Amino acid sequence: MSIRAKIFGVLLIVTLFGILAKSYAGPGRQWVNNLGPASIAYEVFFMLLAFLFIPRRRAITTIAITVCTATCAVEFLQLWKPPWLQALRGFTLGKAVLGHSFSWLDFPAYPIGCLIGWFLLHRLAGPQEDVNFPH
Repeated sequence: MSIRAKIFGVLLIVTLFGILAKSYAGPGRQWVNNLGPASIAYEVFFMLLAFLFIPRRRAITTIAITVCTATCAVEFLQLWKPPWLQALRGFTLGKAVLGHSFSWLDFPAYPIGCLIGWFLLHRLAGPQEDVNFPH
């Protein structure tokens, strides 16, 4: 199986997991939906997406740091409420990517998700130095 197929397969699983976590309605719903598993899946999703475009083993740490930094910045961006940004947050995709409310409790999930993503990308990349996609 090619590396691209593996990444797409894992992306599908992570996406479905994230959607299920966001729509979970049982005990601990608030934590699962907003602070734990859903936020971790968000980090892993963006790391996998970045790895599709930069499929190099040596880029994995940079991807993890960049995704963690970007999602922390997006979290702080939620404190800013200009009308145009609020309009973007009014769409499902805008709300999913940009969030809707700031919470300090979101921050622990970001490095945890990136650490999980880091390990996952190393597993997907295998032992070779650079991953090359077949054309």
